[in-house]
Amino acid sequence: MAQKTESYVDTSAFIAFLDRSDSYHSSFQRLFSAPPALTTSALVVAEGHGWFLRRYDQRRAISFLNFIQELPIRIIGFDGLELGKAQAFVKKFADQKLTLADAHGLAVMKAQRIAACWSTDRHLGLTGATLVC
Repeated sequence: MAQKTESYVDTSAFIAFLDRSDSYHSSFQRLFSAPPALTTSALVVAEGHGWFLRRYDQRRAISFLNFIQELPIRIIGFDGLELGKAQAFVKKFADQKLTLADAHGLAVMKAQRIAACWSTDRHLGLTGATLVC
């Protein structure tokens, strides 16, 4: 059996998995059912919490945080050093609407040598559920 590749998880993947109305829900349901090692950014967690809070309510936002806490996932923090790394990606992709959370994700993937990214973001040219960034 082939070893599963570590994957970076973007906000959109968490949303797709937890929001049954999302068009990618079934894809991410399969992925999260038997995941490889997972990594994300503290900014993704903050972005996801905010999304569920604005789209639904405090209860759903807390449910999102509970899901993250129970998930075996490595969360990379965000400080001044990480800001500098993310800012380099924001500048590199200045022609795109790259959020700071997305830029930090790219920086984390580069630093941790993670080739697989779970995302549905289209602005980076990503088009599927399991993506190579």
